[in-house]
Amino acid sequence: MKELVSIRMRASKEVAHNKIKSAQDNNIHISGAEGLYKLEDINKVVKDYIERALNHSRGKPDRIVITIENIAEKPLYIRALPVTTLRIKSIFDAEIAVKKLLLFHGISLEAISTAFEILHKENMRGASLISFSNSKRLEYDKQRGIRVSRLGISKEAKRKLSQQLSKFNINNDTVKEALILASKVASSGKIIAEVCISDDPDYTTGYVASSKLGYLRIPNIKKKNSRSGGRVFFVKESENIEKIISYLEKTPVIINKISHCRGTLNLNEIIGIIDK
Repeated sequence: MKELVSIRMRASKEVAHNKIKSAQDNNIHISGAEGLYKLEDINKVVKDYIERALNHSRGKPDRIVITIENIAEKPLYIRALPVTTLRIKSIFDAEIAVKKLLLFHGISLEAISTAFEILHKENMRGASLISFSNSKRLEYDKQRGIRVSRLGISKEAKRKLSQQLSKFNINNDTVKEALILASKVASSGKIIAEVCISDDPDYTTGYVASSKLGYLRIPNIKKKNSRSGGRVFFVKESENIEKIISYLEKTPVIINKISHCRGTLNLNEIIGIIDK
């Protein structure tokens, strides 16, 4: 196996606030991307990441940070979650679908309500970790959140994934990168479910994901031009939280196998597949 590197890009812009609690509060997130790559890919990937940062719908950044880190640990290889798009026509229907899917996993109404509060805010830097039973926030740094890192996909798996997604006109970086992240999260074996809404004002599709559900795209989850968004993981409070966070942030994971893309289904069809 050739040597791997983790390449991460974070782009931000300084804005003026009347009430600044910390230096971080004076910056808004513009763009971010990351992956595990071979050494010979560094130049191309860095160029692509900078191009993305400079041409994002959230605006022009005044700070772009590229981090390149050698990965000494042997990566874990996993299969990507199956991809399904829900047939959703409105924000109301989207939120009902998210609620039903999370309830299906045994997540409490209190925890779901807290999750929506987080998802409707702006400039959440990382993911929130919530107790599935009582909505308690379990991440140690609630300002920073949890940042799922050191994740990637093999070139052959990426080629096959692109073929599958192209059949349903969803072969783009946003879908692929979210699927890679959701697949790593599910592979931890400790996250009951994940719900995410992109903070990109031009992207109005969120998702719910789990090892049981797969990766479920949920269109019309927010209004266009909205900068709100976030990511929430639901977990049992009795789990080893430190170990879970360490896996999500530090363990290198690469997708080398692809699951079937189911196309577009309604909520009842999804539940029917799960119940079989």
